[in-house]
Amino acid sequence: MRIIKRTWACLLALIVFVSFINLPAQGHRSQPQEIYQRAWQLVRDNYYDTSYNGQDWSVWEHRYDGQIHSAPEAHRAIKAMLESLNDPYTRFLDPRAFQDENDAIDARIVGIGINLQQTKDLGHLIVTRTIEGSPADQAGLSAGDEIVSIDGFSALGLTPEQAAERIRGKAGTSVFIAIRHEAAVKNINITRAEISIHAVAAKILKPNFGYIQLSTFISNDAAREFRSAIQKTSATDGLIVDLRDNPGGLLSNALEIADMLLETGPIVSTIGRRGKHTDMSCGDPLTHAPIVVLVDEESASASEILAGALKDSGRAVIVGTHTYGKGLVQEINRLPGGAAVHITVSRYLTPAGTDINKVGVVPDIQVGKKEEQMKVAVEYLKQKIATLRPVHTSSISISTYK
Repeated sequence: MRIIKRTWACLLALIVFVSFINLPAQGHRSQPQEIYQRAWQLVRDNYYDTSYNGQDWSVWEHRYDGQIHSAPEAHRAIKAMLESLNDPYTRFLDPRAFQDENDAIDARIVGIGINLQQTKDLGHLIVTRTIEGSPADQAGLSAGDEIVSIDGFSALGLTPEQAAERIRGKAGTSVFIAIRHEAAVKNINITRAEISIHAVAAKILKPNFGYIQLSTFISNDAAREFRSAIQKTSATDGLIVDLRDNPGGLLSNALEIADMLLETGPIVSTIGRRGKHTDMSCGDPLTHAPIVVLVDEESASASEILAGALKDSGRAVIVGTHTYGKGLVQEINRLPGGAAVHITVSRYLTPAGTDINKVGVVPDIQVGKKEEQMKVAVEYLKQKIATLRPVHTSSISISTYK
């Protein structure tokens, strides 16, 4: 089944692909109309497209005057206003979704510990990953399982966020889930728990290569964990960085991790309302070993920034398939009352000036099958290292006989 290109992060939190957090202090108890007006003003002042998708943005300022009498009405009006931009990344988050996002950034979420994707054809919910040690992992859920029902309600046709609404709950409470594993359907009662999310996993591969899997950039701990992984693999001859199925996250993490690997030069350029800004590496990498980066069609946002920087600088070889193609940067803005809006504030270019939005990063070595990508990466490193090692020869005395 072809999986739709929407990856939802660990534990069913509604994690989006963000770059900055703008959290103005909460003031007095806000009136519903103020919530709407604040959202309108934030878009007016910060949205990267000054044409606002070819419309007169001032029309929306008083569009709902006298019609908003409650927070839910304000939220519905904001959603309608943002939809007019035809930008899936500029969107509204209700207070619960915004809290989930903050929990994800803090790397602690209450849930059962699974990643979900929705199939494009029939709308099945498929588990793509379980967090090691999580309630779902302990209950026996694994990648490839289908969620059939949640507390007796059919999961067929549910989006990942709708499933999240049914699965989330307080730590210590239970959720009853039916899963289809291969051909058999199994009913499981799972107790929710608070889980620490680890963005990075590292190990040593034979013959002597480091392998670092970076599953998300959303956690504040992602860069610190990556630094520890580099230290763990410091004695290896080559490094494989796996960004497959990584939906992205905080721009700051992408910049910091790229700086750990780049010898020198630019990382990414962002272009917004206030002009162009280029972030540069400091030229003091933690490793000089050859690098291969694994990517696929689910590698998005911050993953593409990192892959693009390493590719354009010649620091790494990219192996896999075209990435997702999200070349836009969002800012999180809190609204009065605890809700928030994500606003696209800029687009970005790779160091070579490539705009990857809706295109993606093109791998140096294109390999479609996931199980073959690792083999190709290892083989490339073997050949690369062989060319870097000096050839030692003994002194040979040659006599010429006539």
